[in-house]
Amino acid sequence: MKTILIAVSLLAAAGGTWWKFWRPAEETGPTFRTAQATREDFTVVVNSTGTVEPEEVVDVGAQVAGRIVEFGKDAAGKTIDYGSHVTPDIVLALIDDSLFKEEVNQAKAEIAKARALLEQANTGVKEAEADVARAEADLKQMHAQLHKAERDWSRAQQLIKTNVVSQQEYDLYEATYETASAAVGVGNAAVVQSQTALATRKAAVIGASADIERAQALLNRAERNLGYTTIRSPINGVIIDRRVNIGQTVVASLNAPSLFLIAKDLNKVQVWASVNEADIGRIQPGQTVRFNVDAHPGENFNGVVGQIRLNAQMTQNVVTYTVVVNADNSSGKLLPYLTANLQFEVTKRSGALLVPNAALRWKPRPEQVVGGVNPAEGPAARGKSFVWVREGSQVKPVEVTIGATDGTKTEITGGGISDKQELIVGEVRESSAVGTVNPFAPKVYGGKKES
Repeated sequence: MKTILIAVSLLAAAGGTWWKFWRPAEETGPTFRTAQATREDFTVVVNSTGTVEPEEVVDVGAQVAGRIVEFGKDAAGKTIDYGSHVTPDIVLALIDDSLFKEEVNQAKAEIAKARALLEQANTGVKEAEADVARAEADLKQMHAQLHKAERDWSRAQQLIKTNVVSQQEYDLYEATYETASAAVGVGNAAVVQSQTALATRKAAVIGASADIERAQALLNRAERNLGYTTIRSPINGVIIDRRVNIGQTVVASLNAPSLFLIAKDLNKVQVWASVNEADIGRIQPGQTVRFNVDAHPGENFNGVVGQIRLNAQMTQNVVTYTVVVNADNSSGKLLPYLTANLQFEVTKRSGALLVPNAALRWKPRPEQVVGGVNPAEGPAARGKSFVWVREGSQVKPVEVTIGATDGTKTEITGGGISDKQELIVGEVRESSAVGTVNPFAPKVYGGKKES
């Protein structure tokens, strides 16, 4: 009897094992996967990367060639170097000025020479003016003598007829007249000659004055070049790069050599972000931006879009635009040229009703829809959006209006969808294959298949 009971128990166990593992797999209906609609604060952002840049950078160069002989001192008395704080007109560096001093001295000597020549020319003008006055006075005297001789000869011409004067006296009066007339001609020539000499002396004065102006211009240029040997800071800022060393010779030719790079004010910085052409339409000046840098993980910084630059860049057929973001750097944590990860705030909603994007993409088969007709298909559904809710073993559509999306969730309105409501996002189907299931092998038959 005991043996019979043991045998029955073994048979029952064997039958149960067969039923569990070797029975034919059954086909079951679809199992829907669902997700809840949620109401929460929602922000749509455009992601980008960029570089932290000083708000304004001045490249200080040299306008003259020469050897760097010394660096200046900052307000604390330290030699100008990387990171030095500088103020306007503070000396940054000195270039060897020996040649430029010689040019200044030479220009001063030229001015002294030109002034001496001008003085000499002025003296000549005065002498020429005296000669003109003397010649004009002599000419007047000659005219008076000519007038007297003319009267005497005229009288002699009358008296010769009555034999009151002799022929000898007559000839004397005639000779005196002709001599006086010739003297007037000589006097006129002397006046013209003295006037010409005066004009020449005046021209010499003008030339000497021009020489002085030319020499003064050369002196101004030489003094200006001498001043250029002292390199001064044009702004108040911080030196972020020093590009020369003492003893190095700088050569100013077509382009001024760069000596120092000065950031105007590091309390304010800019982030130059590269934004894809597909997203640039959603970026506007004044937009709020959040960003972080690897140097300060976990810390976010805020900025505002200041400018969208129009000179697009194309790299491997990808067009990007540079967007300038203004940010405060009073803490000094944002160093120049750090890489920043930016999020441009495109849309911000408070208490928005959100659904997964999968709920808007999923479409059921006609037999799964209540009534057997899918209103989400066909020309009448064009431009409309639907989500699906369970109704018994089937689903029914709910038309909604979609709003902003972040690529994962989308804001919806209308349709009577409420917070926490279950929406269909997919289904899990049982395989319809018939066979046996090996408990020690992967589930090839009878496994679940998602859709």
